Amino acid sequence: MFKNSLIICFFLILITFNQVSAQTHISVPLGHPIYLILEQAQMRGLCSFLPAVKPYSRAQVISFIDEILNNDNDQRFGKLSESEKEILEQFKISLTPQRGKTDLTRGTISAERTVNDIYLSGEFGFGMELSFAGGYYPIAGGYNYNEQTDDPLFKDASHPASGDFYSDVHILPTIYFIGDLGRHLTYGLTLYGWIGKVPRTILGKYNNLDADLFPDEPNLKEYMTIKSEPLTSFPYTYKKRWDGFVFPIADVNNSSHATWPESLSIGYYMLPELAGEFFGGHLTYRFARMDREWSGMSTNASLVLNQSAQPFLGFETVIAPFSWIAISSLTGVLEYHNAVGEGNKPYLRDTSSTFQNAFSIVQLEFNIKNYFNFGLGSSVIWPKRFELGYPFPLVENLMYQNNIGDFDNMALFINMQGQYPGLGKLWISFYLDEINISPGFLKRDRNMFAYQLGGSFNIPWLPFASITVSYTKNEPYNYTHNRIDTPWYTKLMEENYVSFGRSLGHYIPPNSDEILLRFETIPFARSMFSFQYQMIRHGADYGDRAVDGSSLWSELPTKGNRDLLEKYFLHDGAYQWMHIVRFRGEYSLTGFKVPVKVIAEIGGVYSYWTDIDSSIKPNTGSYSYKIIDTPQYPHSFCIIGIIGVHIFPK
Repeated sequence: MFKNSLIICFFLILITFNQVSAQTHISVPLGHPIYLILEQAQMRGLCSFLPAVKPYSRAQVISFIDEILNNDNDQRFGKLSESEKEILEQFKISLTPQRGKTDLTRGTISAERTVNDIYLSGEFGFGMELSFAGGYYPIAGGYNYNEQTDDPLFKDASHPASGDFYSDVHILPTIYFIGDLGRHLTYGLTLYGWIGKVPRTILGKYNNLDADLFPDEPNLKEYMTIKSEPLTSFPYTYKKRWDGFVFPIADVNNSSHATWPESLSIGYYMLPELAGEFFGGHLTYRFARMDREWSGMSTNASLVLNQSAQPFLGFETVIAPFSWIAISSLTGVLEYHNAVGEGNKPYLRDTSSTFQNAFSIVQLEFNIKNYFNFGLGSSVIWPKRFELGYPFPLVENLMYQNNIGDFDNMALFINMQGQYPGLGKLWISFYLDEINISPGFLKRDRNMFAYQLGGSFNIPWLPFASITVSYTKNEPYNYTHNRIDTPWYTKLMEENYVSFGRSLGHYIPPNSDEILLRFETIPFARSMFSFQYQMIRHGADYGDRAVDGSSLWSELPTKGNRDLLEKYFLHDGAYQWMHIVRFRGEYSLTGFKVPVKVIAEIGGVYSYWTDIDSSIKPNTGSYSYKIIDTPQYPHSFCIIGIIGVHIFPK
């Protein structure tokens, strides 16, 4: 009762700031084309450095657009073309709330009024997302486990075969409610239904248990079944669009819930949000369950909180007393990974008994005019308990941990970005999970970190066009953590850097690297086109040639000579090499009063494996590697096509 009273009082206080002007603070979802425009406008010197905390609110985006249009004077390199000005004006119109009327193109009904000098507004919207995807394998190994002759680490494995075709479908009917309660509080709730299926295959098994944690049972082993990435999506791009679990349509009842939509299934997806600002935007806040991107120097590039992560509920604040400094803080509760049980049943109660984690992050940013940006901060995974220090935005997490005991999974991160307005920008990002300084420390498994080097460059003869190049390396065991004894809990608790089974950080898994080349442009209003090439290399996380530390569920040995264990990227076991090419385009017909947006994507994935000599055990040293083609680690080529239609796009 006391907690409920505090919450009610908090929102009553917000409402009493009753300026009558309407200014919605609801977020603009990540993936919206406006983020591409804003990033390029910053790089061209048309606006100051943008906050490294996304998503932005509608009010922020409209303010950024106005700044860009007003700064288009005497630019040496970045001056707007007439078509770019038209594109910005169109986005400004589409993102400005349409109050007090029905918009059949957007599928919205809205109203507004002022009561006792308090501005109130509401908007009801509806829509539908449909997507169809196919994956065709002209080349694939087609391995199936043989109990009589094969290694048990490949039990139940069934890999795609040459000629296989996989398809999936996603149908998401949507309704939402958003509106303003005074000037300083905006509310929103988006509800998705979900109908679909997502094909995967079993690759093999992985020994995940750190036996040193159980000295009385030295022969105990815990094997995890490793599933492939969805076979109709490009590697490391698929996000679950359902919450908790799904129900197979063939058997919908109270006990039929399943972990994964192996067959056509139904589910739901909920994204609530409360947000606002005070003091002319110098203090913003948001309490929401949503996709986020923190400290990303480019789209989908963050090492610390990436938009590829699953959404979770959290409260965040951004304090920006001056244009050159900002302090940001976020604390939220992570969601269970929902391990697959027998018959695709979710082990929700089992996983929740060892996964009770909260997540906190604090970040400090500095800007030097329009040339240099520096950010640093810390994040922490901590089993839920009554801690006030982690949520408090002015407390540094690493230092605070020293006051309460060393129980939690701490990380530090640093970003440095320099740009010459109108030409481009260069950046370096570094994420440190754990490190032990000693001779040859760069080769030690004990040292867990990720880093990224990148650059983006303006292409002046195309509307809002740029090319981005980056290299990202994610070391073994990074984002992982040993199960540990913590206060208030009787079991060993998991503290790896995941929510709902997916990494919170960069999308490539531990013991991986990526070379990325991406071209993007907004050729005209309501459109977007991109081309992307990636080479991703990843240590095997299944089978008899697996490389330690290649899974988010890996555990570094806690005893013995673990400080002497070394890593030899590509030279210590089997590694998958993936060459990925993607073309993507989208176009909205709303300019013709047709409530439809079409999205299309097509590309290919060529994959092969390398390994050291098969007689040498992985992780035992640096040996020459060569290309292999075995039943368990085969060559493959896949063509992927995706078509999506959004009815009443927002």
